[in-house]
Amino acid sequence: MPLTTIDPGAALVVVDLQKGIVSALTDAPVTAAVKQATHLAAEFRRHGLPVLLVNVTGRAPGRTDTGRTDTGRAANSAVPPAGWADLIDELDVQPTDHLITKRRRSAFHDTGLDTLLRDLGITQVVLTGIATSSGVESTARSASDHGYHVVLATDAMGDPDPEAHRHSVERVFPKLGETATTAEVVDLVEATR
Repeated sequence: MPLTTIDPGAALVVVDLQKGIVSALTDAPVTAAVKQATHLAAEFRRHGLPVLLVNVTGRAPGRTDTGRTDTGRAANSAVPPAGWADLIDELDVQPTDHLITKRRRSAFHDTGLDTLLRDLGITQVVLTGIATSSGVESTARSASDHGYHVVLATDAMGDPDPEAHRHSVERVFPKLGETATTAEVVDLVEATR
């Protein structure tokens, strides 16, 4: 479903744009997604809308699988390297931004994100980040389950698996909310602020 409106209570949620993940994914679509996500963050700040920056510092307990995760880190690695969870410099983190640290795929699970959004009067979340089929999709599902008006800025998200990205964008996201480009979101923010 295409984007129809920007609520007065809108916020941007940027998922997992952190040094350890972004540095492992240097392909052109991910690089373009980072550029669009950072542009959205700047525009939301400029219009006085909340920006929530999500990073991940762990994984669900009890996992025994091995190999590589979708972020390029060893799945059985208990402690990520120093700086791995630091947000990328391009985000230009501001004192007004809100940091949410997660240990699961969804930014809602055990983080206090829902409480923070409700305290801020947020009714709509615009989602961006990496990986489309993992952290972004899980957060979108949770946002929908929590009753938020979900907007997915599809050119401001990336995935190491192009087919997984396409599946999320084309098959999953239309069931969870509205999809739009960064330009479409910015245009509606400009028109309503």
